[in-house]
Amino acid sequence: MPTPWCELETQWSTPSVNVVPVFANIGCQVVGTTRPSAVTLSFLNQSRDLSIQVALICPHEAQVDTVKYPLLHRGILEPVLFDAHRGVVGSQVVMDPTLICKKTRRLRGKLADICKKEPALLKEISKGVSQGSKECQYQFRSRRWNCTTVRRSLKKVLMRDTRETGFVNAITAAGVTYAVTRACTMGDLVECSRSRLGSMSPEHAAITNAADGDWEWGGCGDNVNFGYRKSKDFMDAPYRRRSDIKTLVRLHNNDAGRLAVKSFMRTECKCHGLSGSCTLRTCWRKMPPFRDVGNRLKERFDGAAKVIPSNDGHSFIPEGPTIKPPGRGDLVYSEDSPDFCKANRKTGSLGTQGRQCNATSPGVEGCELLCCGRGFDTRQVREKFNCKCRFKWCCEVTCSTCTEKRAINTCR
Repeated sequence: MPTPWCELETQWSTPSVNVVPVFANIGCQVVGTTRPSAVTLSFLNQSRDLSIQVALICPHEAQVDTVKYPLLHRGILEPVLFDAHRGVVGSQVVMDPTLICKKTRRLRGKLADICKKEPALLKEISKGVSQGSKECQYQFRSRRWNCTTVRRSLKKVLMRDTRETGFVNAITAAGVTYAVTRACTMGDLVECSRSRLGSMSPEHAAITNAADGDWEWGGCGDNVNFGYRKSKDFMDAPYRRRSDIKTLVRLHNNDAGRLAVKSFMRTECKCHGLSGSCTLRTCWRKMPPFRDVGNRLKERFDGAAKVIPSNDGHSFIPEGPTIKPPGRGDLVYSEDSPDFCKANRKTGSLGTQGRQCNATSPGVEGCELLCCGRGFDTRQVREKFNCKCRFKWCCEVTCSTCTEKRAINTCR
């Protein structure tokens, strides 16, 4: 598990602040800071802009989110999950189910039932949000906008109804559906029931019957309908009574994310019989790998349709009369995206200066596109790796350490 890091910034001079109680409230232990004073952060009177990193050890289920400390008039603790080998890898920056339940007053309906009666489900929803966030970063790792986890940037991006916002909402809904369905299959949620004999659709039965031998429907397939329903109950509930274009687009993209899991379930079978013969097969329904879900939604992102409000005030239509109406599984948006080339506080763009690029690629990861025509700098680095590995009886593998030069290109 990567080590969570929190960055503390302030623009006001304040007394020394002990950060231990702040993080203890979320179940984390402070193990060090970039300041020699370890857990006490001192702000000098002449310092008006100070940045400090705090190393934490947190339990897996700890919710690391924005924390405001009373003594810091404008100080904000912003979490970033950091891995020494891969850099920033994830943070629950889109939604925090625990905070939604705590901060939303007068909860009603299914959302209230989940918050008050299903704590185990909330835990799985949190896992799904995290899974969606990490997949977003993977899918956009080579794009100008790389699904950053910097909260101030992402918050500004998500305020606009762009393609990027549509993908974030879709992959989050897909992650929640996936995590809840998986927990149901593993028996971690008492609220759900597993699929039983006879639940297979006729088209899947036909596929299974086409082969030689008889088949039997296994009773422990992935109950994606339960995951779909719970994801819909939790993520759509706050928006169902609104009909503005932004809400309609959000609900549509949420559903597209869930369908990216539900509509691509596959049937897997296991043969039974003597000497490897397939006289009887046991079959069950299984979710696709989540990477496939992310790849599919990324394709929908590239082909997303721009929409405008319709005259009835309760739906949307394509912006152009010749554009095909989007289907349920397609992504939509109502605002054009910024180019993300330069840092812009208003749009949340961090720019691409300093980003690594591929000098030989003509694609989106290439220096020409990623650097927005500004050019790039190249430096040579030496990297160590294991080589000349041999197996030594018994039972050890010995390797030598080799070095190689590698060119690293960064945008100007």
